[in-house]
Order: sequence, then structure tokens, then C-alpha cells
Amino acid sequence: MPSATSHWLVPPVDNLRDHVLGPSDAGITLVEYGSYACPYCRAANERIAELRDEFGDRLRYVFRHRPLPGVEIARRAAALAERAAEHGRFWDAHVILMTRSPTLTEEDLHAVAGELGLAEEDIQGESEELAHARARVEADDASARASGVRITPTFYINGRKYEGVWDSNDLSEALLGSLGHRVRTAALDFARWAPAAGLLLLLATVLAVLLTNSPLGPAFQQFWQHTLGIQFGVQNFHLPLIRWVNDGLLTIFFLVVGLEIKREFSTGHLSTRRAAALPIAAAIGGMLIPVLTYRLVLPSGPWAHGWGVPMATDTAFAVALIVMLGSRVPVELRIFLTAATIVDDIGAILVVAFFYSEKLHPGFLIAAGLIVAILALMNRARVYRVTPYLLLGLLLWVAIFLGGLHATLAGVILALFIPTRDPANARALMAQADAILVAEARRSEEVLHHGPSAPAMAMLDAVHDRLESPADRLLRTVSIRSNYVVLPIFALANAGVVMSGSVLQGHGRLISAVVLGLVVGKPLGMVAITALAVRLGLATKPDRYSWSQLAGAGVLSGIGFTMSLFIAGEAFPGASDFAAVKIAVFTASGLAAVFGTGWLWWAGRASFVPQTDEPVSKPRLPQRRATV
Repeated sequence: MPSATSHWLVPPVDNLRDHVLGPSDAGITLVEYGSYACPYCRAANERIAELRDEFGDRLRYVFRHRPLPGVEIARRAAALAERAAEHGRFWDAHVILMTRSPTLTEEDLHAVAGELGLAEEDIQGESEELAHARARVEADDASARASGVRITPTFYINGRKYEGVWDSNDLSEALLGSLGHRVRTAALDFARWAPAAGLLLLLATVLAVLLTNSPLGPAFQQFWQHTLGIQFGVQNFHLPLIRWVNDGLLTIFFLVVGLEIKREFSTGHLSTRRAAALPIAAAIGGMLIPVLTYRLVLPSGPWAHGWGVPMATDTAFAVALIVMLGSRVPVELRIFLTAATIVDDIGAILVVAFFYSEKLHPGFLIAAGLIVAILALMNRARVYRVTPYLLLGLLLWVAIFLGGLHATLAGVILALFIPTRDPANARALMAQADAILVAEARRSEEVLHHGPSAPAMAMLDAVHDRLESPADRLLRTVSIRSNYVVLPIFALANAGVVMSGSVLQGHGRLISAVVLGLVVGKPLGMVAITALAVRLGLATKPDRYSWSQLAGAGVLSGIGFTMSLFIAGEAFPGASDFAAVKIAVFTASGLAAVFGTGWLWWAGRASFVPQTDEPVSKPRLPQRRATV
């Protein structure tokens, strides 16, 4: 099946098959998927001419058909151009169809046929020649779907989808491969790679360990103890840098977690009771049994309060590994694991907030409650601007921090009140935006007027704001910063540990409790409680994945890492204990990653089914004569 998410041209350009302008050995190839009935393609046609003038023989331009869906005249025009190609006059027909009139009409088709000496049967009919031309249009349309084309025009530069604006200056920069364009393209590619967030976490962890065990180790550790803050007269608010990371920066991560939870329970995979029951049961089991395992090893003593460390799962690492397994892991299992780890994160936040917090100060907590009440009133009053919520969220963070609870709880609470909205009437909004742009285009010819005007921009901003709910917009923009900035900085600040035998001395039981909790307790709890929920009729397991595969996902959830280190930092203020727990978390996470990946690979062999999000086979296109 075609992929709607592809970013590469399928199939590559072939001079014997495609319609080509420019030398075959040109250094730059620009492919356009367009439609003769598309007003934007007709507007872009002039930009293409400018680019060909600018680049000359350095540019090879290719046009492929992607007729507007449901517009019959668009498909007939494409077939007519293909009939012209049989007579070596494709580009003559192409230019006429793109430029003869402001919009494509029936008269344009007859005019092209008349000017090129084609018969009426080349416009409509059932001749064998016209059927062959239609087949070539269908082949182009199939290649458009395989290449991920969703709108016209869509451009590909040297085989990669161009995702900038259609202005000739921006296209020119992309064709030249300017440094800015290359950096942006590389960043997009990396962000789209599913394991990217996990890889960044791993690199930050390795770097932290290497720096800690190098001659720079003392300076590196001291760096995180530098205090930063603000001062008002005699009042000051200063914290060590590591506290700003763990209490402040990580709040952004928990804001994202809260927004994801809200989305999943409102419109996502957890929006129905039966759909939500299975991952919720897995998350509960994945928290309770590791805690019990830890307490069995350490029922009492100074380390007993560290029971929260093995109950957490690192979403970034677990999901990255499960995605890397590709089609051997059903999409439904990925959804199950993601949902379970998100619920798991909420549990970890609550545990930190209520069991690993400092002495409580009722005055500040009352202030936090008042701020929450204001947030609730704003949500109920349908205040859809995000800025007031973020400002109140900052005040909430300060109140919770000074109140003695863990400040990251503010991120989750704030997420609950960021408003959602009913789905927008996309057709009405698109019509409004189109009307604004058309009106501004007419005014662009006026003397001393360079559009669009400020009022028009304000109206377009309003249309854009309505297309997406505030919660969805905030999640889309903040989640990238959370994955690629917040979590790597957290790992860099917290993962450094001195690798020496002295760290392990006297901490054998503590390390055993953490490792057993994550590697044994996690999968045991997830499988046992989900099986019980299914047996009691509280939940249903999808048929797309087996119990063996679910168990493999449970093993993979033993990768505690970020969240386990976070809880460990709160539970073990002593440097030696914290260092030992770090080693235990690293060991358990490594074992869970290896065993979980191997288990899922083995379990997926018998039930291997290609998924629809995998690369597609290249469509076979009819051969064309080269036209240069």
C-alpha cells in the first residue's frame, strides 16, 4: 500500500519514462507533481520558468501528473497531454494547458487539440491510444501516492520532498543547497527518525559518564552545583543548576506527558473504556509488582524508601527500540506500550509529588489551589489563548515548589486545564483563507500597496489559530523541545557516575532490589495484571499481537533510565547511594533493552506481517519517450 508519510521520490527519475526538460546529467533535478486544474500549479508554472532561466543547464525539470481528485476535467487534460507526448509535443500541450486561461475549461482542451493537430477522440472517447494515455496518468498518480504527495504542487529536489514555500527565492536556495536549507533538512530528517530521541538520550548519558570519569570529572560535577536565580531587594530565589534542571526544566517534559494523557483519553487510543483498560492495567501492574519486588529484597532499613525507583519506564528508549524492530512488532503493540508508559509516567509523577517531597507549607499550597481554581475558571470560560495559562503555570510552579511538593507536578496540572476545542470546520476556514488571499492578490496591483495588509494578516492568524486546539498546538510545539533538549540535558546532568569498585561496595542489596524490580518485576506485573483484566472481562487484547509479544513489551518496559534516575535523585540524596542506584538503573535498563529486543524479535518471527507504514514497492510506470 502507498505511504502517505514518505519523503522520497518513488520511483526515481527515468529519462525514457518521464517528461524531462534539461540535460540528463544536470546536477540538480526538480520534480513537480501537478494538475492542470490546480490554480496553485498554474501560479507555480511561472516560478518554474524563472528557475530554468536562473539555473540553465544545471537544472533538469520533470513534470508528473497528479490530477485533482474528483475533478474529471483535470484527468482528461492530463490524458490529452499524454496524447500530445505520443507526437513529441508534450511540453507544447503542457504550456498551453497551464497558461491559456486563468482556470482550466473545456475550451482549453479543444484549443490544445486544435493547435497540436489532435483529433476529438484524443479529448474523450474509448480509443486504444487514449486508454494508453490514461494508464500513464494513472501510473503517475500511483507514484504520487507512493511518494507521499498530498497536495499539488509538490516538489522533489534530487529525490527528496521539498517542504518549504513555493516562492522562487526559497526554491532557488533549496536547489542550490544553501547551508541554512541543508541544516533545516538534516534537522527534519533526524527528528522524523523514530529512535532519534532515544539516541540523543544515549549519547548524553555516554558523554556524562565519560566526562565524570575523565580528568574533567570534578569540574563537570561542580558545574552542575553552580547557583542561579533572581533577587528582589533582600529577597532571593537561588537554586543549584542541577535543581533548575530537575525541578524546572523537567516540568516541560511532564507538561508534555500531561498533554499526551489528555489527548489519549479525549480523542486518542484511550478514549473508550475498553480501549483504555488494557494499557492502564499494564501500567498498574508495571508499577505495583516492581515495588513489591523491591520491598521483598529491602523490607526495611535506610534504603527501603527507594521503592519508587523501579516502578518507572523510559518512554523514549522503550518506544525507540520497539520502532527499530519495524514490521516484526505490530503497530497495535507499539500503541499499547506507548499508552502504558504514559500512564506509568503519571504514576511516577504522583509518587514523587506525594512520597518524595520536602516538608509541606500550607500557605503556598493554598496559593497553588487558588491558581488551579483560576485555571479551571479560564478553561470553563473558554479562554483559548495559551499565554495566560502559561503565565499562571509559572506562578503555579513557584507555589508548588515553595509549598514543598515536587514542582514538576505543576506541568501535569497545567496540562489538564489547557483547553481543547471541537474540531474546526476546515472547509469553511479554507474558504475564508482563500477569500482573504484572493482579495489581497487583487490589491497587490494598486499603487503604493504591497500586500498582504496588516488586517489581512490578522484574519489569517485567526484562521490558523482555529485550525488546531490550544492543547494540540502546545503539544506539537513543546514535545519536540522536550525530546531533543530537555531530556538530553537531564541525562547529561544526572547520568554521570564514577565507575569504580568502591561505588559498589556495601550496596549489593540495593543494586539487586533495583535490577530485579525493573528486569523481573516490570514484565511480571504487566503480564499478570493484563491477563487478570482480560480474564475478568474488564479489558480485551487485540488479536494483532500475541501474549508472547505483550510479554516482550513488558520486558522492554524495564528500561527505567530517565524516570528511574529522576526518582532516585529524590529518594537518595546521599552521593554514594545515588551513584550505586545509577549503576543499578544502567544495568537494569541495558538488560531490559537486550532481553526485550531479543524476545520481541523472536516472538515476531512466527507472526511477521508487513505493516502499512513500511516502505512501499515502486509502482511500475509505462515507458515514455524522452522529451527534452
